[in-house]
Amino acid sequence: MDTTATHDPAAMDADFRELTRRVQAAGLMDRRPLRYAGRTALVWLMNALGWAGLALSQRTWWQILLAAGWLAVWSCQLAFIVHDAGHRQVSRSRRVTRALGLLHGNLLLGVSFGWWVQHHTRHHNHPNHLELDPDILRRVAVFAPEQAEQRTGFARFLARNQRHLFFPLLGLEAVVLRIAGLIALHRRAIRHPLLEGGLLAAHALLYLTAVFTLLPVADALLFLAVHQVLLGYLLGLGFAVNHKGLPTRTGDEWSWLERQVLTARTIPTWRVGDFFYGGLNYQIEHHLFPGMPRSALRHAYPLVRDFCRERSITYCVSGIRESYGDLAEHLGSAGRLLRDRQSTAA
Repeated sequence: MDTTATHDPAAMDADFRELTRRVQAAGLMDRRPLRYAGRTALVWLMNALGWAGLALSQRTWWQILLAAGWLAVWSCQLAFIVHDAGHRQVSRSRRVTRALGLLHGNLLLGVSFGWWVQHHTRHHNHPNHLELDPDILRRVAVFAPEQAEQRTGFARFLARNQRHLFFPLLGLEAVVLRIAGLIALHRRAIRHPLLEGGLLAAHALLYLTAVFTLLPVADALLFLAVHQVLLGYLLGLGFAVNHKGLPTRTGDEWSWLERQVLTARTIPTWRVGDFFYGGLNYQIEHHLFPGMPRSALRHAYPLVRDFCRERSITYCVSGIRESYGDLAEHLGSAGRLLRDRQSTAA
């Protein structure tokens, strides 16, 4: 839905400064290098154990599936390290941030860090903006009535049936991210194309060599399919519910506070849920303070929620099942709009 800001911009800016003061006073913006070092070491260890388990096992079909599933989970954790590094949650140093991103993104995941940072920064600056948010522009799904008229051909078919197709297609998210980075590389839209391209090529060579050396061709293809599809789902399901079904907009920008709070939802969970979401289930808190360390987000949640209630600012909070249900209903409504318009035109 498209909506407009309902608060005075100057008052919103003053409110955000007050919220920032409270967050900083609580120590929630403090760097936590030892915690990140421990988390990164754990993620490396779990990935190494997955590959070692595959190499040392008898490589029966169920062991292949188990290894693929294990590595999908811990590959997703590599992606969260890339995300946190890109927001400089790990370190304020540009050099350290870039090294972490290139290592975990380009070399270990095959996703261009340079492309992703540019893309994700634009998303944070313009969440749910129908003309400026790249996370909306690169999707075939329709999230607002204004987008319906822009769909033609096969894209229109996908949008009409998006409630049924959206979740299955999320399995391709890991592949789509890699393709987007390669397109940016081809267009020279990345600052260091030779370095990034070389690391992406090294990833493909090392990954495919390891898989086809350890497994016969048929088993290798099974492993690749399961690993990449599960990784796609883990990435896609973690990001899909963060903004979809919430207010969209065009034209003039809102204040930073409204922009980040009104277009996102927070999904409080136990620590297991925080692990699989990479902390991004606290999406409102993350969008308000992108540089806040991941482990601080769950502590910022009650502070931000109560502040928004204090200032009469709409704050969307929901459970896991409710959030996916809301997303499915929103996709269905947008798809029905397209079908109805096509029926009327006919």
